[in-house]
Amino acid sequence: MLVGAQLTSSERGNKKSRRRQKRSNTGTMQTAVQQLFETCREVFSGPGTVPSPGDVMRLKSVLDTVTAQDVGLNLNMRCFRQSDGQQPRITYLHLHECDKFSIGIFCLPPSGVIPLHNHPGMTVFSKLLFGSMHIKSYDWVDTQNDPYDSFPSHTNNSGQVGPSLAMVKSDGVVTAPCDTAVLFPNDGGNMHCFTALTPCAVLDVLGPPYCDDEGRHCTYYNDFSFTSFPGDAIIQSNGDSYAWLEEREKPEDFVVVGAPYRGPRIIEN
Repeated sequence: MLVGAQLTSSERGNKKSRRRQKRSNTGTMQTAVQQLFETCREVFSGPGTVPSPGDVMRLKSVLDTVTAQDVGLNLNMRCFRQSDGQQPRITYLHLHECDKFSIGIFCLPPSGVIPLHNHPGMTVFSKLLFGSMHIKSYDWVDTQNDPYDSFPSHTNNSGQVGPSLAMVKSDGVVTAPCDTAVLFPNDGGNMHCFTALTPCAVLDVLGPPYCDDEGRHCTYYNDFSFTSFPGDAIIQSNGDSYAWLEEREKPEDFVVVGAPYRGPRIIEN
């Protein structure tokens, strides 16, 4: 059964959330959201850094225990309903953002899509709180360091470099409850797309967050099968799959709207 499917009201979720509170070092009760925030403050050091393996596991273990109830979500909320005849809109609930990390929740109605995009220089933790979604992710192939020169390159009619080669890291359906997914700047599926099969909520932690001024711009892509271009040979390497990714403008039908976060608040001290 999906996490959150048993929720019938936000009040019930809040009661469960209160039972899950933990004591902080000062002896006061600490919510799961507060524990997540304080762990992020200890784990992320800012742009140009990647958390140590130990810190990655520590933050992942915290996220693994967070539930929809802990952040005040339930399936009766409007953001999880699909509007007839309209492109499903994605709702984003903002919890926190600083120069080192951000915390937020993406709420997707059935058939909602977050198109293929990247996370430049970021370490990202994604926890599916409830629902089922199809996830496809890629990492770039380092063609310049390919000792066998087995990966071709492509140019368009103007002589500019065309699509770039990427390896498929995941391509399947994920259903909550499940472990937190972690991606890194150059590994783990840094470019991914989500398609909701049911109402879904994804708790996202980015370190550091997007920032155009610092070169962390969100880029969107079209993906093409590896054999889409004439002359390509099928490469077989331990069963790995490949595709061509080409930059594109943000899709016009991709709409994200902000909504107030109504779960337990984060105390910054």
